[in-house]
Amino acid sequence: MRQAGVLDVGCHSALLTVVRQRPGVLLEPVFSRKVRLRLHETLDHKGRLDRAGVESVERAVAETVAANPRPRGPEVFAFATSVIRDAPNRDAIIASVARTTGTRLRVLSGEEEARLAYVAARRWAGPEAGPLLVLDIGGGTLEIASGTGDQPHTVYSLPLGARRITRDWLPGNTAPSPRRLAEIQKYLRQFLEAVPDLPRAEPGGRVLACSKTFEQLARLAAARSKAPRAGRQLALPQLRASVGLLAGAKPSRRGKLPGISRHRAEQSLAGALIAQTLMEACGTKRVEICPWSTREGLLLEHLGMPHTTADRSRLAG
Repeated sequence: MRQAGVLDVGCHSALLTVVRQRPGVLLEPVFSRKVRLRLHETLDHKGRLDRAGVESVERAVAETVAANPRPRGPEVFAFATSVIRDAPNRDAIIASVARTTGTRLRVLSGEEEARLAYVAARRWAGPEAGPLLVLDIGGGTLEIASGTGDQPHTVYSLPLGARRITRDWLPGNTAPSPRRLAEIQKYLRQFLEAVPDLPRAEPGGRVLACSKTFEQLARLAAARSKAPRAGRQLALPQLRASVGLLAGAKPSRRGKLPGISRHRAEQSLAGALIAQTLMEACGTKRVEICPWSTREGLLLEHLGMPHTTADRSRLAG
């Protein structure tokens, strides 16, 4: 059986995932280990990781790799997301982690992350899905991809991540004023309107949302709804209501809302504002929550599996 491994180092965690392919199962989990990180707390005003942040990455990488019960298994593709990719001291961080742990983190461009998220979403949705629009709100960037085949024909990576908007527009542990919310929405709307040929939802197509930001917003909406697919979809009216709920609470209180994790609470309002404006700009009133994204796209490609009409598998858990 073929195996593949990916170590994903992001703002909130380092996650090592090893999977294998066997008949009837596309991605079967073999091993998984997550170590929590809080890199957003170690960034200076220019986005540089301080020494404490670098050391926390070193510890997390060393711990996840050491926990692997089969260290002589498949080569692990280790990559860092935008919090490290976009840091001015990125090269120093990668060199320090490599020197300390023996693992060299690679960085993917935002466009490549968008492409891989689309690849994963396409496999998750199945070949009968037709046109796909894939939305992924990260911490530093927003990824958008669309297409009708196994690979997207349009990809965008925009500097509209939830952590970035929080840092630039919503600093401090206070609930924002209505005026500030209107300013943020105007900024997001004008930014997206200026994107040339921004993909829009197509008639008969599907819109898949692939990020933790969308997942948590869907859970928040589900806690206030009794709809049968609550938590698996997110509708625009629900999202607008969630914006009001999140805006009315201080960041320290948002983590107590259903579906919003404590370590993402501060940036949850920015994520909701981005999601709302993005859905409006793309002309969709509803998104489906897809549990697969860039990491699963990497695993699929490292397993070298072509798309087939017989695929109906999911990643367990």
